[in-house]
Formats: sequence, structure tokens, C-alpha cells
Amino acid sequence: MPADSVRILVVDDEEAIREIVSSMLTSAHYKCKQARSGIEALAVLDSGEEFELMLSDLMMAELDGIGLLERSKERFPDMPVVMVTAVHDISVALGALRNGAYDYVLKPFEREQLLATVRRALENRRLKLENREYQMKLEALVEARTEQLQKAMNSLERSYDITLEALGDALDLKDAETEGHSKRVTAFTIAVARQMGISTDQIRVIARGAFLHDIGKMAIPDAILRKPGALNPDETLIMREHCYRGYQMLKKIPFLAEAADIVYSHQEKYDGTGYPRGLKGEQIPLGARIFAVADTLDAITSDRPYRPAQSLTAARKEIEAWSGRQFDPEVVGQFLAMPDDIWEDLRKQIDKQVYRFSYTAAGKAT
Repeated sequence: MPADSVRILVVDDEEAIREIVSSMLTSAHYKCKQARSGIEALAVLDSGEEFELMLSDLMMAELDGIGLLERSKERFPDMPVVMVTAVHDISVALGALRNGAYDYVLKPFEREQLLATVRRALENRRLKLENREYQMKLEALVEARTEQLQKAMNSLERSYDITLEALGDALDLKDAETEGHSKRVTAFTIAVARQMGISTDQIRVIARGAFLHDIGKMAIPDAILRKPGALNPDETLIMREHCYRGYQMLKKIPFLAEAADIVYSHQEKYDGTGYPRGLKGEQIPLGARIFAVADTLDAITSDRPYRPAQSLTAARKEIEAWSGRQFDPEVVGQFLAMPDDIWEDLRKQIDKQVYRFSYTAAGKAT
């Protein structure tokens, strides 16, 4: 800032001192205004005039320099204050600095000494203002970049959803019953996971695994997958490979790597009698243990070629009866604590195609 655009307020109760100080500053092209007391100085500041610096005497009647300093720093924190004093006591000067003064000058002083102090104070002010402006610009930039990142993440998540939907569509071509079942069992799984207080990030993984649990059936021959009658032992062994096949397919996709473990384990049983690895208890991923309950709920309450859909009451009794054997008792307890209308509402919404959720956003349903 050029010197001739710098305004300095000179405060002293002795006119001679005010004139001397103002003369020294004016000779250096600074613009000065005088005040005869701390009260008058506050009135000048409150009038709306802006000053880049204030030089104030320390010992003044009515309102001394320290009082003026305290009040002016509250209202005008960007204006540095230099104290001018005839008291050669270092404790007095330190007290002024502790109260927010930039510096102090002892009377009597030389012109160059005063101007050097003024220049340092103004430079300090400039650096502070520049730093603040830089911080504001940086914050604005961070906010803008954060918004851009969020948009990119939303776009990426949408891409994930499209990928999952594409995988689901591919499976639908193999098994016409998969679509409704996959959506229902995913919604049921998410509902139980929320009931258990599982984190959003973990529910996101569980939702993906639930939706894609049967993806390995794409590798099963149509003759076996669509066989209307019961499978023979050899065919059963081949059908059971869909857990591992699905795991092999998904583990190569980075955002589905964790979900792949749920796909691999979704036919395991809590007592260790499931397949393909005979996992037991907490060896089975939590998502797969939750899925097992949701899958059975959907199976019992849905129409099957060999029997009509049964009631929620029947499903609850069956799941409770197999607690500790097929199902994790803790998951069963949480499931049984949930009201029936949750499952009825979810099923109706999915059947009417009004239920929407993002498999990558932890199933935020509407």
C-alpha cells in the first residue's frame, strides 16, 4: 500500500506531541488525523473512518492508552496499535504488548525510529491480511474441490450401481426367478443389519453381497439350473459350486472384493453343516449370517413351484426353531424383535417396483 494512501490516527493529550508526531508522519507522505484523548479516538473510530494504524500515548486522562487499546482491538482487530510512552519501565511496555499492542516507542524518539516502527507495523498488518485472504481463498478452493470430489464420488457410486444392475440382469437371463428374490433378500438383509446397528460402510458391503449372492449360477449349466425336477447327486455337487464360482468372479472387482466373501459363504450354516467350506459360528462373515435369515424369510413367504407362500408367522417360527443350528442366535434375536409390517411393506414396495436403494450407498431406501 503506498504511503499516501495510509491513514494513521495519532492519539495524545498533549497537542505539541500530536503535532510533532503528525509532522514526522506527514513528511513521509502518510495521512494523519489527531485525537486529544482515548474517548475522542474511539469516537473517531466509531464514525466509520478507516485507519491502517493507530499511535497512542500511554498515559492519558479519562481513558488511558491501555483502555483505548483494549476497546479498539475488540472492534478493529486488523488495525495495529503502537504505544508511545515516556515511562521507561519495561513492565509497562510488556503490559501493553500483552494487551495487544504491536510495538511501543519511548519518548523522546528520533524521526527515523518512529518511521521504522510504523513501517514494521504496516508490513505486519499487510502480511496478516494477505494470509487471511489466502486462507479464505484456500477454504473456498477446498470447498469447491470437496464439492467436485463429492460429485465424482456420487458418479462413481452410480457407476457401481449400474455395474451391479448389469450383473443382476445377466443372471436374470439365466434364472427368471432371481430378480425379485435378489431385491427382496437384499432389502430384508439391510433391514436386519440396520436393526443390529451395523455401520453404514459395513452395510454397504453386506448389501452388495446379498444382491449378488447367486451370481455364481451364471457358471452353472442351464440343464442343471433350469431342471424342473430334483437334482441327482452329481448335479447337486455342480450346483453347489455356484458359491465358489461367484466368489471367483467378484473377488477380481475391487469394489466387490469384500462382498465376494459373503457370496462365498452364503450357504454356510451356523453349526458348521453348510457348504462349501463347512464354516462354523463366527467363522462365517457377519453379512452371510444376516443374509441366511433374510434368505429363509423370503423363501418361506414366497410362492414356490412345490408350495404356495406361507405366512410371516410361519417364517418366524421356522427361523426361531433353527436358531443355533442354521442361524446365528444373535441375528435371529434381532430379527424376531422387528415388527411384521416391515417385511410386508418392503415386499409390497418391491413387488410394485417403488422400492429403490443404492447397493453402494448402504441401501438408503425410499
